[in-house]
Amino acid sequence: MAIHFYNEATDYLPKQRVKLNQWARATIHNEGYKVGEIGYIYCSSEYHLGVNRQYLGHDYYTDVITFDYSDLEGRGVVSGDIFIDPFTVADNAEQLGTNPEEEQRRVFIHGILHLCGYKDKSDEEAAQMRQKEDFYLQRFPQ
Repeated sequence: MAIHFYNEATDYLPKQRVKLNQWARATIHNEGYKVGEIGYIYCSSEYHLGVNRQYLGHDYYTDVITFDYSDLEGRGVVSGDIFIDPFTVADNAEQLGTNPEEEQRRVFIHGILHLCGYKDKSDEEAAQMRQKEDFYLQRFPQ
């Protein structure tokens, strides 16, 4: 199956897409699943806000929205669409005092972890998600 990169209402696409693809695949396999069809859609802040309003009923900017189509219980296949607003990610990196490239990677792998069944609604889930993000950030291919 495949991992695809698209953009919508922006020219932005991440650098090192081959490495990102390999990293996503390795993460999915490490979590015990198979790669299905995954689409990364990088979009403008306004487009991303529109997706958030239309599909989730949220009226605020966010960095990543994941639509999960995975079949983890049956075939063990990870599939979905991950919408990323790289401009909000960059703003968040600045506010947090983190490296913008690392923050882009964190959001990238955050979407994959959602597709692998991890949640982040409760404090406990968010802490586990952050731990997994940190774990996989250390394993980005050099």
